Amino acid sequence: MITVRSTAAALAAAVLLGTGAAGAATAAPSPSATAGTLPPGLYGTKDPTYDGVWRQSLAFLAQRGTGYQPADQAVDWLLGQQCEDGSFAAYRPEPGTPCDAKTMRDTNATALAVQALAAVRRQSADAEKVDKAVETGTGWLRSVQNKDGGWGYGEGGASDANSTSIVIGALAATGVKPGSYTSAEGRTPYDALLTFALPCSDKDGAGAFAYQPDKSGKLLANDDATAAATLAGLGKSVVATKASPDQPTSCADLSKPTVERAALNGASHLAKALAATGHLALPPMPGATDTTERPDFGNTADAVVALAAAGAAKEAKPALEWLEKNSADWAKEGGPAAYAQLILAARATETDPREFGTTDLVEQLNASGPTPKTPDTSTAGSAADGDDSGFDVWWIVGIGTVVGVGIGFLVSGRKK
Repeated sequence: MITVRSTAAALAAAVLLGTGAAGAATAAPSPSATAGTLPPGLYGTKDPTYDGVWRQSLAFLAQRGTGYQPADQAVDWLLGQQCEDGSFAAYRPEPGTPCDAKTMRDTNATALAVQALAAVRRQSADAEKVDKAVETGTGWLRSVQNKDGGWGYGEGGASDANSTSIVIGALAATGVKPGSYTSAEGRTPYDALLTFALPCSDKDGAGAFAYQPDKSGKLLANDDATAAATLAGLGKSVVATKASPDQPTSCADLSKPTVERAALNGASHLAKALAATGHLALPPMPGATDTTERPDFGNTADAVVALAAAGAAKEAKPALEWLEKNSADWAKEGGPAAYAQLILAARATETDPREFGTTDLVEQLNASGPTPKTPDTSTAGSAADGDDSGFDVWWIVGIGTVVGVGIGFLVSGRKK
């Protein structure tokens, strides 16, 4: 679904598209942290300036997916990153200092942190404090919802498919039906999501989603946005599990578009994009002299989750096998967020993350931060299979059964 995001990446995308993060661009990111001064409780060893909250939250979600409970110290670190109004920045090096107008509040970090905290609250040392953090985080997200029903990366920024999709996951995580979450003009997050969907008649990106319209208003297919929006359109998030029964992917334009049909069209696009090589590709940066496409490990993992959630585990299998053979170096370099993405892809396809190619993903993730609490062996296995014995209720609550899409599609329970 979702790759590791950073403020820098989001702002760069906005600049290239000529749209978007106007609100975010008014503030500078927090001062950088050096590896030697990283705070205790944080996962990873690299500078967390642009992804501290994101990677911490992904690590929590992957640990809960394998039956582990993050250490109290790790949970305390994430709680300490929250601003008084409920929002999160990408990283705050001085959490004791109150957030002010210069703090770059981040909808993506806030949404993922809300999801992660909702997942760990049952077994946390201070469940009441965690509940309060989830409540205030969700409240802040509602306060910055755009009139079109969606969200941008930063407060006041134009809505984009990725940010809107991440927030939809956060709403599902806290038991809120995204379709009931209306803006001041009565628009829902799904209304916004549909504005980024390309029709099946589009010759270059049939069924895909765009991140945002370009300067001319044209929608351009974006695989990252498509994976995120496919999950969101199904009422799911990055902890989605395999849907049953399996369904062949297809793209169909309805006379009256629905978000469920758009999500299935997105799955069709992802299946086609993966078919040739088994992985997605990173396009060259604008102006780069080296135009060689490189494998996109993170978005390939996200696409695997999206396809499995859409009942297309068969189409996802070659990509998962490619990741098993080729992702070890990427994961080692990427750290906790990368290991977490691979764990979630494995879990979505009922693959053992402890035997992922030559790597024990769970061991590597757990070693990247404070030692988590040992899982309860009486419930860990069943939790990994998707019931709520090791998770909070939100892990198995979605929008419900997807109906009205013309193929009898049934959605299984799912995640973060």
